[in-house]
Amino acid sequence: MANSRGKKFLLYYKPYLGWLLADMACAFMMSGVALALPLCIRHITKNLLASDAPGLLADIAAMATLMLVLVMAHTLCDLFVDYQGHMMGAMMESDMRRELFVHYQKMPFSFFDEQKIGQLMSRITNDLFWLSEFYHHGPEDLAIGIVKLGGVFLITLGINVELGLILFFFMPLMFAYALHFNRQMNIALRESKERIGDINAQVEDTLAGIRVVQSFANEAVEQAKFERENTRFIESRRRDYKSSAFFSGGMIACTQLITIFVIVFGGIAIAGDSLDLSDLITFLLYVGVLVEPIQRLVNFARLYQEGITGFHRFMDMIELTPDIQNADSALVLGQATGQLELRGVRFGYRADYGDVFKNLSLDIKAGEYLVLVGASGVGKTTLSSLIPRFYDVSAGQIRFDGIDIRMIDLHSLRRNIGVVDQDVYLFAATAADNIRYGKPDASQSEIEEAARKANAHNFIMELPQGYQTDIGQRGVRLSAGQKQRLCIARVFLKNPPVLILDEATSALDSESEAAVQESLERLIANRTTLVIAHRLSTIRNADRILVLTAAGIDEQGTHGELMSRGGIYASLYHRQHSALAAARVE
Repeated sequence: MANSRGKKFLLYYKPYLGWLLADMACAFMMSGVALALPLCIRHITKNLLASDAPGLLADIAAMATLMLVLVMAHTLCDLFVDYQGHMMGAMMESDMRRELFVHYQKMPFSFFDEQKIGQLMSRITNDLFWLSEFYHHGPEDLAIGIVKLGGVFLITLGINVELGLILFFFMPLMFAYALHFNRQMNIALRESKERIGDINAQVEDTLAGIRVVQSFANEAVEQAKFERENTRFIESRRRDYKSSAFFSGGMIACTQLITIFVIVFGGIAIAGDSLDLSDLITFLLYVGVLVEPIQRLVNFARLYQEGITGFHRFMDMIELTPDIQNADSALVLGQATGQLELRGVRFGYRADYGDVFKNLSLDIKAGEYLVLVGASGVGKTTLSSLIPRFYDVSAGQIRFDGIDIRMIDLHSLRRNIGVVDQDVYLFAATAADNIRYGKPDASQSEIEEAARKANAHNFIMELPQGYQTDIGQRGVRLSAGQKQRLCIARVFLKNPPVLILDEATSALDSESEAAVQESLERLIANRTTLVIAHRLSTIRNADRILVLTAAGIDEQGTHGELMSRGGIYASLYHRQHSALAAARVE
């Protein structure tokens, strides 16, 4: 697993290999310049100390020119690394974000049943940002740190072996110290990433349900939930920053101790005539050079912890295999008729929840208008979710036009099925864009025709910009009936042979229900239609009504047939009719 993830990590560099090589070349150039400048200064100071050196001024001028050229080269390389290097990281982040977003869309409903949207958003935003920083800064920080440390070590040994060894006596201690606090940082970082995901989930949940929150005057309740998650995040960040502070503080202290030791032992060496003043100045300059590679390695360690944590969280998602995907030889449906067959279907959402269906069999003819009724929890919505393969059956088969739906291309299957739910979802876009969702390449005239069929054209034309009016998040600027008609319009545009209506009018007032019901009757015509009914008075014209119970299909027949039997359906109908009559009297 670790090896395969390592290969996957490196694979994201492949499209940007040229940028990476250029970035690394600049990093090596910057390291070389930083190592060369103290040697140039050493050359000048040695000549100044030897005041009788011939051509002193010319030599200093030449060395100053060389230093100026080196500084300009360093500046240009730094500009490239800072701009193009960051762009490389941003492009890699974009690639990974695209891959994760596409992967999310492939996951089945069962995946989203178990996940918090805030956590999924955190993985696609916060985690990938820090990962891109590591992709960019990691190689250059590591290269610059190693080259500069190695260069300083070799150069100082060449000047004075004893002082050079003293200079690097602290290195093993520094790295041992760093490794300890790196581990602490890694634990704290993983926890803080989880906590920020929980905060995202809490905020998303509260804001999505803000109308419920305010209608129940429960702002304080939501504030308490938020404070609880926010406090947990602060505690994880406290541990992170504490480890980071000890890490950075220790590194700085070591650097200062090195400077003191160089001055003390360098002074002793000068007194003993084994070192001259120009060499001591050079050593002190290299102590200054030593600070940056240490900081680079500290930054690398920090970015490594944040980046690799984000990468593992990214891979945890990417490596999840969708339970529902195309078979190797999946068939693409042509002109479908809409015939459906269920054979011995068994299904349960989770093993510990038990089965919703144990042995369900049902035939639905092409063009048939079929209605499902029954108490809550008997599986009406579940059945409507199995047909488009939002979930897969545990046993048995569902056939579409005689073909097992597991052998049909998913896109092809779902393009042939239209769904209108009670829980309407509209996107934060224009009215036209929401209708066009049923057929992305539809013309304006096709959109308007679909809207007319759905009884939506008139109210759309009354909006401030007509079809180009932004209807807000989840269609917040529209009434329930208007939102439902927009959803029906996009199904008209999709024009599928099979239609599933999941209590599409149960939440509407009588006036809105009449408009929606009229548009639904147009939509149902000449299509195989499966309706999950809440108001039984709206389904009297169904070709067949099925009464579902925990045991399966208990009754089936037309409205008249079921009423004459005086069974479950008749009892439900009379009870509902009495309740409506009582409501009218009130």
